[in-house]
Amino acid sequence: MTQRDSAAEQVKSSASKVIDHPWVERLMRFGFAAKGVVYALVGLLAAQAALGVGGQTTDTGGALQTIVTQPFGKILLSLVAVGLIGYVLWRLVEAVMDPEHKGTDAQGIVQRLGYAFNGLAYAGLAVSAAQLVLGSGKRSSSDATTQDWTARLLAQPFGQWLVVLGGMLVIGLGFYQFYEAYKAKFKRKLRLDQMSDSEQTWAVRLGRLGLAARGVTFAIIGGFLIQAARQSDPSQARGLGGALQALAQQPFGPWLLAVVALGLVAYGLYTLVQARYLRISTT
Repeated sequence: MTQRDSAAEQVKSSASKVIDHPWVERLMRFGFAAKGVVYALVGLLAAQAALGVGGQTTDTGGALQTIVTQPFGKILLSLVAVGLIGYVLWRLVEAVMDPEHKGTDAQGIVQRLGYAFNGLAYAGLAVSAAQLVLGSGKRSSSDATTQDWTARLLAQPFGQWLVVLGGMLVIGLGFYQFYEAYKAKFKRKLRLDQMSDSEQTWAVRLGRLGLAARGVTFAIIGGFLIQAARQSDPSQARGLGGALQALAQQPFGPWLLAVVALGLVAYGLYTLVQARYLRISTT
């Protein structure tokens, strides 16, 4: 083993001891709970809009805005912000320390980079939550963020092709969600031995329905990105809120929106299951 490899192993060993500390693990589990609350709220608001009893088609940022306007909203949102930091921590652990042994081949690197980008996305959401608590943040929708990044890409050489590639990747991620829902391999990451038969059944049902709903939203977002590239118009791009709104505008839109909304609620509940039963280990 080279001196560099030895130093890397020492760093990884030290980091592992920190991550395996009970309080750090609790923070990461709290992170999954916070994420679950946010997604369940997005789905609940969309379901209310579909049924015509209030609500709105919004994104995770809109869910944060809804939380802060409730009684004791700033306290609740502060807890969500702390939880999201825990979720970001876990994603970075997955990317850097590779507890799932994805490896360093091309496929492994892509998956670990995916964890890192996911962590960065939720880091932005945690910052937004903190800003809302402090009263210094303003509402920034996923549509606006997606359009901003699309405009930046379109301004680059071969920008249209870059946006098309991004759209195809997002659609591919959506189909991967469908695959995950079908195979239900996610249950391998759960401590099933600590669950009753009924709990196992519902955990799998919630996971499948939730992942399928996420797959639908990813596919729609990717389609809008390709449309934005074809028209060289970043305003055509959409985020989660725009994807839900697009569903509502289709034939039988309220029914389609209701189904996907309930799926997002299911995904939020499944993430709460992960908070309790996910296998968290750095070895």
